Amino acid sequence: TAGGSRRSALFAPGQGLKENARRRLREFDVGDKFSRLPLPRAAVLLPLMVRAGRLHLLLTVRSMQLRRSPGEVCFPGGKSEATDKDDIDTALREAKEEVGLQPEKVEVICRLMPGIDKMNNLVTPVVGFIEDTFQATPNAAEVSEVFVVPLEYFVKPLNYKTLSYKTSSGYLTRIHCFTYDDQEHKRSFRIWGLTAHFAVFLALVIFGETPTFEVDYDLDNLMSSSENNFMNLYASIYERKKSNL
Repeated sequence: TAGGSRRSALFAPGQGLKENARRRLREFDVGDKFSRLPLPRAAVLLPLMVRAGRLHLLLTVRSMQLRRSPGEVCFPGGKSEATDKDDIDTALREAKEEVGLQPEKVEVICRLMPGIDKMNNLVTPVVGFIEDTFQATPNAAEVSEVFVVPLEYFVKPLNYKTLSYKTSSGYLTRIHCFTYDDQEHKRSFRIWGLTAHFAVFLALVIFGETPTFEVDYDLDNLMSSSENNFMNLYASIYERKKSNL
C-alpha cells in the first residue's frame, strides 16, 4: 500500500543514520583498555536519538542543590560503585537514577576515549541509542532540566568560543564552550568543559567532518591522536601525583 511504503521510506533514513553511526562508533570502541589506570573511576552516558532525520544528543542540567558544579550542563553519569560490573553498568545505573532511563531501553554501542575531570576521576563516555519518544523523569535532587541538541551543532555551532585552560598539573589544554539556543525551552544552555569535549569527539567520530573551529586532534588519525592527547594528560597528572607522595 502507499501508506506502508511511505512509512518505510520515512523510517529508512533514521535506520541509515543509525547504521552509519554504529559502524563509525565501533571503530573507536576502546573497551576496557584504560580500566587498569590507577585513578578513581566514573562514567557518563552519551544518549543518541534520531529526531526529524537527524542525530540528537540528550543532556541534563545539574540541580542547583548539588555541591559540585550546580546548574552546569552535563551527561547523565557519576562515580563507579562497588556493585557496578564495568563503566557501562555505571553509566546505565546513573542514567536510570538521574532521568528515569531504563537500562534495557538503551542500545549500548561503545565506550570512547576517556577523559579526566577536575577531581582527577577517569571518566569513560558510554555511547548508546535511545528512542526519540523517551520521556525523561528528572530526579530533582540531581537534575533540574533535560534537553536535546542536534549532534552536528558540535562540529558546526552558531555560538562558540574557546578557552585556554591549564590543569592543576600544568598541562595546557583547550576548552570548548558552546551556547545553544533551545527553542523548546526558550532559553540558552552553555555547554563546556569535559561535556563539550565528549560531545565534540562523538560528532567528529560519527560525521568524519572538519569542524568550523580548531581542535587538538589530527583529523586524519583521530583515534591515535586522541589517545596521544589522553596519555599526555594522564602522564601530567600521574607525574604530579608521584611528586606529591
